[in-house]
Amino acid sequence: MNIQNFPPILLPASTAAVYLGVSKSTLLKLNIRRKELGSKRLYDRRDLDAFADDLLYETTDMEGNSCDAIFG
Repeated sequence: MNIQNFPPILLPASTAAVYLGVSKSTLLKLNIRRKELGSKRLYDRRDLDAFADDLLYETTDMEGNSCDAIFG
């Protein structure tokens, strides 16, 4: 079995930032737990997924829509 078929669970900050789609400096400001492995500080991919899942979706406010004022 090829080890390359398994995505890593523990990610360093630079990889975790790419995974979430944010900069490393933004990642370090977020309240996401890290795990210690010797001197390394690693992010658990499952914690990153949970963080992303807990983010709110963008909402659209249909009450103030200017089209509604024109067309009813």
